[in-house]
Amino acid sequence: MDRRNFLLGSAVTVAFAGGASALVRMGKPQPARAAEETFAVTKTDAQWRASLSQAAYDVLRKEGTEYPGSSPLLEEHRKGIFACAGCELPVYSSETKFESGTGWPSFWQALPNGIATREDTTLGMVRVECHCSRCGGHLGHVFDDGPKPTGKRHCINGVALSFKPATA
Repeated sequence: MDRRNFLLGSAVTVAFAGGASALVRMGKPQPARAAEETFAVTKTDAQWRASLSQAAYDVLRKEGTEYPGSSPLLEEHRKGIFACAGCELPVYSSETKFESGTGWPSFWQALPNGIATREDTTLGMVRVECHCSRCGGHLGHVFDDGPKPTGKRHCINGVALSFKPATA
């Protein structure tokens, strides 16, 4: 290998590694903005860590993101209610769940008073972040590419939810 090919190969490797590390950082938990607000359910950081799995803590309290396709709730098709995994507030009905093909459970509408939203400018873009209105836990994001009747797609981390099947 000559010097030119070595340097070119090294530059490509460094650029790829830098890009890959940037992608890894995108999904890493961040300091939660929910700490700036007041919610009906509050716990210390230690209490949240003790009551949630590590994955749920990273998403709900640190605004992380689960890997696409990793949630068992993605394939949940029974009738019932999806609740916040942090405080059990009902946030979505199975009646509004749809297959978005994104790899995350998706809904076209939240239950009344279930979620609150705020602008999210992380990752160099403007998005609408949604969180539990009772405990402030990060649930996911809302996009304008969903089905009728709302045209919204609530793209939700499954680890941030629990599912309660309807009783007959």
